[in-house]
Amino acid sequence: MSDCRVALLTGGKSGEREVSLASGKGAREALEGAGFTVTSLDPAEKEDLKRLIDGPFDVAFLCLHGKWGEDGTVQGFLETIGLPYIGSGVWSSALAMDKVKSKLYYERDGIPTPPSVSLEAGDSYDVDEIVAKLGEHCVVKPGTEGSALGVFIVEGAEAVAEAIEKAFAIDSEILIERYIKGKELTVAVIGNDEVEALPIIEIVPKSEFYDYESKYAPGGSQHLCPAPLSEETTRMVQDLAVRAHRALSCKGVSRSDFILEDDGRCWTLETNTIPGMTGTSLLPDAARAAGISFPELCTRLIGYALA
Repeated sequence: MSDCRVALLTGGKSGEREVSLASGKGAREALEGAGFTVTSLDPAEKEDLKRLIDGPFDVAFLCLHGKWGEDGTVQGFLETIGLPYIGSGVWSSALAMDKVKSKLYYERDGIPTPPSVSLEAGDSYDVDEIVAKLGEHCVVKPGTEGSALGVFIVEGAEAVAEAIEKAFAIDSEILIERYIKGKELTVAVIGNDEVEALPIIEIVPKSEFYDYESKYAPGGSQHLCPAPLSEETTRMVQDLAVRAHRALSCKGVSRSDFILEDDGRCWTLETNTIPGMTGTSLLPDAARAAGISFPELCTRLIGYALA
């Protein structure tokens, strides 16, 4: 596969552009280490889109986080020009990016997810009713942003109301969830029809939760991999990750986030279809714990795309 010509898509125009560029840098080093011929292209640049169309490329390796990269947009473009790409397809990408709609599919398949209320711009709502349903301690987040952008952990009706307005400044659809205290876990799943859950990572952020800085700043969080859990709990959480991957019809790779309460209950928060590829990212960490080097991981993802 070393003669495979890879178009590495990185950058883009979402609020996660800088993270996408960092992922692209990490992925390029790994891909070149695996022997691939790599051309980096930025979909935010029209000239790079023209180069992508004209090729010649055999596969696109996506390091585009957030809107216009992780939400099915670029996947549809690649489908149109007939270029295979790593990761999930158009529909699955769009579904996973939408936190409100993905929860419906979790619930349909019996996957536990925190109680929530969703709102669209222009909806009338009663904050007291929301608090009565979810409790005083809530998480308010935009419906279609990633990397914890615009996520607010708040307590009390007044703070919830303020967070709702802030979230609406970012997105036209928002999600309010019951805040659940527990261990923050994440599990990557790789494969197409036959899938494999990688070792669980427990995230110990230095801030209140795994926010943008915790994700991407060196030393912003500690990753315990494999997570110090019992065999029974490990199997349960990995099974939830596989079920979430399949519930959203993911392909190639996904990474789902969970909260594990002290009483053993585990709640599914969201599924990411383009996990980060930076030096502090979780997917490469989990792969290494499974004995899979970063270059081998990238090779596998391309293999899934071309299968």
